Amino acid sequence: MGIRICAPFVPSWYPSVTGIESNPRHDRQHCAKGGRKFHQYREYQSQSGNDTKGHMEWSKLGGTIGAVAITGYLVWKKSSSVAQLDAQKHHDIGNRKHEQALKHLPYFSRNEVAEHYDDSRRVWVSFRRGVYDVTEFSAVHPGGSRILMAAGGSLEPFWELYPVHQKSDVFHILEKYRIGNLNEDDVLETQESVDHFKGEPMRHPALIRRAEKPFNGETPPSLLIEKFHTPNDVFYVRNHLPVPQVDAKTYSLEIDGISLNEVSLSLQDIKKFPKVSISATIQCGGNRRTEMGKGKPVAGLGWTGGAIGNAKWTGARLVDVLRTAGFKPEAYKHPEKFHVKFDGLDTDQSGECYGASVPLSYLLDGNFDAILAYEMNDKPIPIDHGFPIRIVLPGIVGARSVKWLSRVSISDEESQSPWQQRDYKVFSPSVSLETVDFSAAPPIMETPVTSYICSHDDGDKVKKGPLKLQGYAFSGGGRRIIRVEISLDKGKSWNIAKISDTNDTNLENTRNWSWVLWEANINIQSSAEIWVKAVDSGYNQQPEDFKNIWNYRGLLATAYHKIYLDVLT
Repeated sequence: MGIRICAPFVPSWYPSVTGIESNPRHDRQHCAKGGRKFHQYREYQSQSGNDTKGHMEWSKLGGTIGAVAITGYLVWKKSSSVAQLDAQKHHDIGNRKHEQALKHLPYFSRNEVAEHYDDSRRVWVSFRRGVYDVTEFSAVHPGGSRILMAAGGSLEPFWELYPVHQKSDVFHILEKYRIGNLNEDDVLETQESVDHFKGEPMRHPALIRRAEKPFNGETPPSLLIEKFHTPNDVFYVRNHLPVPQVDAKTYSLEIDGISLNEVSLSLQDIKKFPKVSISATIQCGGNRRTEMGKGKPVAGLGWTGGAIGNAKWTGARLVDVLRTAGFKPEAYKHPEKFHVKFDGLDTDQSGECYGASVPLSYLLDGNFDAILAYEMNDKPIPIDHGFPIRIVLPGIVGARSVKWLSRVSISDEESQSPWQQRDYKVFSPSVSLETVDFSAAPPIMETPVTSYICSHDDGDKVKKGPLKLQGYAFSGGGRRIIRVEISLDKGKSWNIAKISDTNDTNLENTRNWSWVLWEANINIQSSAEIWVKAVDSGYNQQPEDFKNIWNYRGLLATAYHKIYLDVLT
């Protein structure tokens, strides 16, 4: 099968480190390989929205997606122009203090700032004209220790890679920690910024752009009900870092860890394993965040109900591939103490990659269908979705299904990635960013039951009389949707919706990893608020509202979906 012993590749600038598998610094050493070992994959154009076969697929949908794509693009262009002007206004306001020296504060030189690089000396950073003591904030920084990369220096170079910081609310948080002004002579001169996102794949114009760098795009909910399997080009995109450029010919997947041999497999090696397919829904933990944020603001991308999609994933079973490295379940006498870790090729400036992990117990469950996927809906997996290999962990929040997979390992600790340790955790409604203790909650794994109305938007005007509502419902953990219910009178009475599509291509059909599409024919006589809820096979039901499940990150927003329909008279 062409198994090769791994030879470490570490950039010359990266510090030399040693240590056992569970050492997080060892993980960062491995991650430094991402994006530097590989070259641009030149064949990606055949997977983009320009693909002829892709256009044929639109025609199979009766032109719906094509029409929505054009309309959506024009609406987006118009709305984004207004939004950009508004955002720029707030951006300028947020910037103003950082551009100015505050007369009541002392002045510091860049050399003085550089002396404060750890907790023993206090952690200082500079940003434009300001100097900030972020010692306390570093403990609650959502990005974890990444903020310490700028300790004793400037934030500007790092915020070029993480443009999510370039907004007024972040500037206002930073301003709370201001202790002084940077000497005029030490203020960084304006330089041409480095575009870390150059050369990324083309995206379909129908995607609703929630962020440009890194790119995050949402599927218009009206498109989700067109097909049981969401077409690749309009499947939602959730990126955390620049998309790595990968050459399929030189790609390799490393496997190592406790009770495993260290091996490396090429893409062709992986394709020699038995080929299997599962139908599985992947959902962002922040799906429907905007609804949760209506009553009380939340932090994060403003997803509506389109940060979810269902696809046919094809590849090799993870357990089959691990056996090549000597994986034997009986070697782990106390499986609850072990974790399966996944690293991606997407990296930041330090070489740290996106990473996640799940408890080993998932792999020891014979009904759990973890797939090393190289095909998505019977096509090579697109670049934005993890080309050439991504792990698909069905029934688990999408943040764990790492894209551009470079390494799988078994460890006695979970991933130390900030996306595992700090992000994608849910806390009490009483917890804020200032008071959060990240160690007080486990990372999200299986997702709760949810449902959504896709055929109509909140505030739509409709005619009196018969009306067909359509949407999706999904529950994690392999639980099936057994019922979807609609109410026109705020829960006094309920109508049972028809589950119209339960196509299932799972391996053994012992678990259900896919959503269902549903429809309900109602007779609407006057303007009303429409509620939808779903019930899964564990008889779990959605909460009625967001008040008691609110969390400052806006995660797992699974309350009833409610829209108001205005009946024309």
